[in-house]
Amino acid sequence: MRLLHTADWHLGRLFHNLSLLEDQRHVLNQLIEIIDRENVDAVLIAGDIYDRSVPPSAAVTLLDEVLHALCEVRKLPVIMISGNHDGAERLRFGARHLRQAGLHILSDLAEFATPVTLTIDGLEVDIFGIPYADPEHVRSLFNVEVHDFDAAHRYLVEQISERRHATRPCLLMSHCFVDGGSSSDSERPLTLGGAESVAWEPMQGFDYVALGHLHGPQYRGGEHIRYSGSLLKYSFSEASQSKGVTLVDVDASGIKHIEQIPLIPSREVRVLEGEIDALIAQGRTDAQADDYLLVRLTDRHAILDPMGKLREVYPNVLHLEKPGMLEARGTQQLGRERLRFDALDMFSDFFTQTSGDALSDKQASAMAELINQLQRDEAQG
Repeated sequence: MRLLHTADWHLGRLFHNLSLLEDQRHVLNQLIEIIDRENVDAVLIAGDIYDRSVPPSAAVTLLDEVLHALCEVRKLPVIMISGNHDGAERLRFGARHLRQAGLHILSDLAEFATPVTLTIDGLEVDIFGIPYADPEHVRSLFNVEVHDFDAAHRYLVEQISERRHATRPCLLMSHCFVDGGSSSDSERPLTLGGAESVAWEPMQGFDYVALGHLHGPQYRGGEHIRYSGSLLKYSFSEASQSKGVTLVDVDASGIKHIEQIPLIPSREVRVLEGEIDALIAQGRTDAQADDYLLVRLTDRHAILDPMGKLREVYPNVLHLEKPGMLEARGTQQLGRERLRFDALDMFSDFFTQTSGDALSDKQASAMAELINQLQRDEAQG
């Protein structure tokens, strides 16, 4: 039996206020191609299907299209759990009826100990799903004394371990932060100020553990306890990560083979650093000029409308940093100068977008003087 493990689709995600829906459609089409090419028998989606609990209608439509292609057209079983970004109740709407079409939505924590049993070519495999649940939910639902994520998750895993079939291969799906995992800026913290990680040791006895939440492909405690990673890079801190899906081969004795298959985005997420003239010259011949970019300028002097100039060659510069200019100024003056130039940049972008014309030198000079005057007045007040 060949399974495809994926997670953290975050359908409907905005990246610096830019919709990624078409980028997500692009890699989901690749996912379907991989399923066809690799003769996948079932698909596991380990949470964060949507980016927020009330997703935009276009994101719901995209998920519907993908599930139709998998469950209706290809007759493949799909098992999904809810993550911390999903609205568990909304996600499982119609779940009991959808099971008949092969779509198993495991987002009701009360049913965590009931497995989905897949039977393909005579092989039976049990798959248990633990949707995202905070300790308070576990404590109130099962009347157990658990006060952190680790204790709550450990209780659920131990309950499953006691109930699992003695001879069938047994897989676990969970949306959690496993202790020691490598995180990124785009993952919403599971708790504020508390311990959110869970131990991998209680999961060691399962044949495979399909994890979601962390966006970088990785494993903890053994290659069979694994994050497949997200579909796309959802922050600039993920720029060096390789995204993909995980193929898992299972037979009656357990896991036979695990392989990570890459997904190729329509636009990469990159970080560029250098002086503005060099970056502009590079952009004129850059075959990937449409990538999503964070640019760090090393110029040690003020530049008028750097964002506008960069976007002439790199249209998808989404964030601009100026470490060179900041380093050139004294520490005490640093914050004031940064505010002044950031304010001028923001006004310049606003002016260009609303009027269709760039600021003239005279207008930029007048605005810079006004910003200076406001900062002087603020300092005196």
